[in-house]
Amino acid sequence: MPSTELNALVLQGGGALGAYQAGAFSALDEAGFSFDWLAGISIGAINAALICGNRQGSRIAALETFWNRITSNLAMTVPFHGGTLRRAFSELAAAEVSMAGAPGFFAPRLPTTYWPFAPHPSLSFYDTTPLAATLNELFDFDLLNNGGPRLCVGATDVETGNFTYFDSRTSRIDARHIMASGALPPGFPAVEIDGRWYWDGGLVSNTPLQYVMEEAKGEKPLCVFQVDLFNARDRLPVDIIEVQQREKDIRYSSRTRLTTDRYRDLHALRSAAERFAAKLPEALQDDPDLAVLRGAGPSCPITLVHLIHRKEGFEGSGKDYEFSRQSMADHWAAGREDVARTLSHQTWKSRCVGTDGLQVFDLGTREEQGASR
Repeated sequence: MPSTELNALVLQGGGALGAYQAGAFSALDEAGFSFDWLAGISIGAINAALICGNRQGSRIAALETFWNRITSNLAMTVPFHGGTLRRAFSELAAAEVSMAGAPGFFAPRLPTTYWPFAPHPSLSFYDTTPLAATLNELFDFDLLNNGGPRLCVGATDVETGNFTYFDSRTSRIDARHIMASGALPPGFPAVEIDGRWYWDGGLVSNTPLQYVMEEAKGEKPLCVFQVDLFNARDRLPVDIIEVQQREKDIRYSSRTRLTTDRYRDLHALRSAAERFAAKLPEALQDDPDLAVLRGAGPSCPITLVHLIHRKEGFEGSGKDYEFSRQSMADHWAAGREDVARTLSHQTWKSRCVGTDGLQVFDLGTREEQGASR
């Protein structure tokens, strides 16, 4: 990969669908990409921390260990790969997870513990203590904070409703920060950090893309791989299961096109301010209003690569908590395939690194081939 370019990996939240991100990373890693910066929400925060908290040669193994562990209750494979039977299996698998939990991740509480009239009722349906043990086993937090790539994870302050980012460049990250980013209520409990309580960052924004764009500094080109788990675009649903899927896709999709359009506009404003500044007399070069305009948008050229999980035919309404080994493997493989398709596309191969402004590529699926802009 070009040494003149920084690489960032942006990982959306999406529960069990996060295996797609792990597969995508494994393909990017094998292709020689070395990431300087990772940002994640919810399951994206877990995947990002697994990468940042392990040395380069151990990262894929750490991801495999995590994903195999949390799918071990449903490790059997099914003899059918599509159609009604596979979809029925996925629905039943999701139902089993909702009743039994996922090993090394979360376990159901007894219903009596969250009965609202109990003296001290639980504030979630599941206990995430197993996740804390898994994180502390699979991550080297000293490496993550002192030697690994920059890591940023987003969470929501329960009391203020404000979005908060925990950034390894400015604070020490530990298991609490990762768990806070994925504490989706009412399933998972809020996580306390320094006297504040946090829920899943996806309640406010399910992607850290805007944060990365705002934090992009310097003149060195930045290449951002954004791996999304919910597709904002799809056809009209034809049954109630598809209605539930579509609602979830819309709610948790990243609004990526809105964000990229905004930053194109900001870059155009910054460029116009620079051209205007060149026409002004020396006495106005330090005008504070001009400085604001010249500071709009990222200061570096950015390439944004979309890798978006598209709905599989077997997925049901509980696709984000369907932790079967079969579906995990299928999602992992889909992530690898989309990366391979992107990197082999002629549009990607012929790109010009460092082109001023924002370049966007969405080449990961056959129907989107040629959709760069």
